[in-house]
Amino acid sequence: MKNMNLMTNLTQWRYVSSAISILLMVASLTIIGVKGFNWGLDFTGGVVTEVQLDSKITGSELQPLLNAAYQQEVSVVSASEPGRWVLRYSDIKSVDTQSTDTEQGNIDIQQALAPLNAEVQVLNSSVVGPQIGQELAEQGGLALLVAMLCILGYLSYRFEWRLASGALFALVHDVVFVLAFFALTQMEFNLTVLAAVLAILGYSLNDSIIIADRIRELLIAKPKLAIQEINNQAIVATFSRTMVTSGTTLMTVGALWIMGGGPLEGFSIAMFIGILTGTFSSISVGTSLPEFLGLTPEHYKEQVISDTP
Repeated sequence: MKNMNLMTNLTQWRYVSSAISILLMVASLTIIGVKGFNWGLDFTGGVVTEVQLDSKITGSELQPLLNAAYQQEVSVVSASEPGRWVLRYSDIKSVDTQSTDTEQGNIDIQQALAPLNAEVQVLNSSVVGPQIGQELAEQGGLALLVAMLCILGYLSYRFEWRLASGALFALVHDVVFVLAFFALTQMEFNLTVLAAVLAILGYSLNDSIIIADRIRELLIAKPKLAIQEINNQAIVATFSRTMVTSGTTLMTVGALWIMGGGPLEGFSIAMFIGILTGTFSSISVGTSLPEFLGLTPEHYKEQVISDTP
């Protein structure tokens, strides 16, 4: 009796959470459409300058001086050697005139960092134009599209289309949530965030396949069970494995978020959100959608018969 109540509650939870997910997904798409993204220099163009300073000077000392001098958020990344830093910032004047005058760059950087009372050596300075940024955006979007198409082909081959649709919808669900977060907060969307989105696709797919595999096994082994019961049993059977995997991955990403600094903040946040939503969607919408589309044990019974020589 207790087990029956648990399964009933699990079914209700799946339905309610799936409805909430769909509503949030619609809201997320609206946010993306209305606010858009705060594209980083990787996509919009800007200036990349490499400087050499005293090795005792830290990034936390450079950041406020550069932000104040250029009146914008300047990306400060440590290079391969102590005291060497890579600075990335948007310089409208430089981009408009296509100026790559290193001497002008020397004057600007030295003036900005004058309060440090340290020698500033500009090793190189280059301008990334908007045309290159647009090409990166197109290539990134193409990479995301190709990844989704490859996943769609794999799922169609691996599972019956109703079961595959649940896994695919869960993938789209996770990506939309991450993109909506960056649109809502207007955090910089750069190539590292795009890399995180592609990584989320792989992580969420793995979670969905684990549950879908279990559902398929139960459909074949217990054809007399109702599809609601099969989905619930599959979730219970894989729940501990899902929680352990998600928990350990979140710990790793959390450490990266805390200790990785500014350059990895966007990547870490995107991964953290993606792992949470990926775990949630695989259990809720990933199982409820095939059920809604009419998945029954007969579909896999027919597949087993057709595969038998």
